[in-house]
Amino acid sequence: MPTPSITVRGLLLDMDGTLVNSDAVVARIWRDWAAEQGLDPDEVLRVAHGRQGHLTMAMVLPERSTEQNLADNRALLAKETADLEGIVPVPGAPAFLAAIERLPHALVTSADRGLSTARMDAARLRMPEIRITSEDVSASKPDPEGFLKGAAELGFLPAECAVFEDSGAGIAAGLAAGMPVVGVGPRAAAHGPTAHVPDLEAVRAEPLQDGRVRLSFRD
Repeated sequence: MPTPSITVRGLLLDMDGTLVNSDAVVARIWRDWAAEQGLDPDEVLRVAHGRQGHLTMAMVLPERSTEQNLADNRALLAKETADLEGIVPVPGAPAFLAAIERLPHALVTSADRGLSTARMDAARLRMPEIRITSEDVSASKPDPEGFLKGAAELGFLPAECAVFEDSGAGIAAGLAAGMPVVGVGPRAAAHGPTAHVPDLEAVRAEPLQDGRVRLSFRD
């Protein structure tokens, strides 16, 4: 059965795993960190996607102090920003961003401004004019704050915006914000998004005469 279309007014786009494939970098850096802590790298990576780094650390090392986690997070962010080897666009991302250039949209990412700029540039993707980064929120995904701020920046109610996400934390955040969520890629399928696509080549964004945007999907 074909996936039903979704009609909204604004689009809120995650970055890592949704627009940019940064899995190689994330795996390298978090595996090294996990090994230094004596942790199972696979278990760390299982919860790392979509969250700010210090929250991942708090999940896997709950006895550690917040100060230590924040210090480690700063060190890992510096490594991630410098390590751009293997950064590529998700299939369909360049064409999708070109198609929505004149439609209301924003980037909503758990990365900070420096990392988001570095990765979008490395993937040769256009940076949306509006972006919500880790500096703009007090709570990371799966908290809905970032997506709610993104909708407010676009000037729409939460239910009038669709989220594009790949991670469990991001999908949970979008659903908690009261927004339909398009799950992108293999990680997304297990987390109950409103619609699921293998990549952005399977999404079409069509502007309607009333100003809304219809999203349709190829299975």
